[in-house]
Order: sequence, then C-alpha cells, then structure tokens
Amino acid sequence: MPFETSSVHVGALIRDLDELLDPAAFSDMGPNGLQVPGRELVTKVVTGVTAQRELIDRAVELKAELVLVHHGLFWDFQPTGLSATQAERLRPLFRHEIGLAAYHLPLDAHPEVGNNAQLATRLGCVGHEAFAGIGRLGEFPGEGVAASELFARVGAVCDREPLVQGAGPERVRRIGIVSGAAAKLLPRAIELGLDAFLTGEPAENVMADAREAGIHFIAAGHYATETFGVRGLGERLAERFGIEHVFADIPNPV
Repeated sequence: MPFETSSVHVGALIRDLDELLDPAAFSDMGPNGLQVPGRELVTKVVTGVTAQRELIDRAVELKAELVLVHHGLFWDFQPTGLSATQAERLRPLFRHEIGLAAYHLPLDAHPEVGNNAQLATRLGCVGHEAFAGIGRLGEFPGEGVAASELFARVGAVCDREPLVQGAGPERVRRIGIVSGAAAKLLPRAIELGLDAFLTGEPAENVMADAREAGIHFIAAGHYATETFGVRGLGERLAERFGIEHVFADIPNPV
C-alpha cells in the first residue's frame, strides 16, 4: 500500500525538536532551529549532514517542504553578510518555499538520539555517560573487546576504514567518543585513563600523543561519524507526526 502522509505545521516540528534537544543549553557556533522559513505545512522532510547545494537540490526534486541538517548555513566564524556560495544555496529554498532547520552541538550531545550516543550503542557498548561536554564515554562488557575487533566495528558502523594510531591495550574496556573534529579532546581521554578515543578528523600532533600515552586514537571521518543523529531526528518526526522522511546521503571523504 502507498505511504499515507499527514501535513503538520512547521512550528510543531521545530517545537518538538527544541524540546528534545534543548538548544538553549548550548553555546554554539551558529543558530540552532529554523534558519530559513518556508511553507507552514510540511508533509515531507529531507535530512542530511551538511546544508549544501546538492542536498537542497535533492530536496527540490523530492518536493520536500523542510530540510533538516546537522551543519547549517550560518556560522559565527564566517564573514558578516552573504557570500556568493550562501546566496546560491538560499535561492532554491526561497524559490520553492522550502524551510531549513539545523541542530549542531545539541545533536552531538543528546544521550539517546545524538551522534555520539548512537555510535556508542552501535559499537556494542553496554552503557555510556557524558564525556568532554558533548561526547559519550562508553563501556564494553566483561573484559572488553579486542582492539582489532573494535577497529573492524568502527569501519562497519561508519562504512569506511578508520585511521588508527597510538599504542593502546590489546583489549578495550572504555572508549571516549566525540564525533566530528574533536582531536583536541584527546588529552581528556588520556586524563581519564581511557583505552581508546574515537572522533572524525585526525590532527598531526595527536598521533605521537596517543602513542606515547598508550591509547588508541581512531579517526573515522567527520561526515561518517555524524550521519546518525540527523537521520534519527528525521525518523522520529516521521513516526510522531506521520510525515515522510528521506535521508540524503552525500558522503564526504573528510
């Protein structure tokens, strides 16, 4: 049978996401919530990691009324005013009355639907707690998991071979997880005596730091470690409000 969709006011969707993620609790690098207003009624939402022209064009093709992303259009570190690239991303949104919403750090940090919580669960951790602000500290059952098995699990979960450095123990019991670009947080994992630290992007200095501290440093890709949260948000909205959800996978090698 064909999928029957409902229409819901965009304000109800944003309120639901705000209540779940509590963006006001975070000091972020850009605005969280609705960044670009579109049509008031939404029947289809397209999710993706980063607000870019290819994602927006897919939303146009799919006739979506809302785009929901992890990395939004506007950042504090960008110059004031619209760049030519930003303008080109905004034009099809305005032309087709498509809204765009973004949730950055709140989506990394959430203890259930967040990127780091989902990574911990998918890697086989039996429990996880807050770590380094937005990350999660996961524990593996019993005597832990063999390091080689952990690396294989990371590759399977993130759908790419991770970069592994350092010299951690043969079995990993505790792992710190902070998706995206968080190599600078390795010292926190070392301070806590963790066996491994997982993030998205590597950094030149952390390779020697990890080796000398006796910890496994795993870089599995910024994009690859941050697909889980926004997809989970889309699935949540579809289930709660009866709208259609499509995740647009646009892989990035970084």
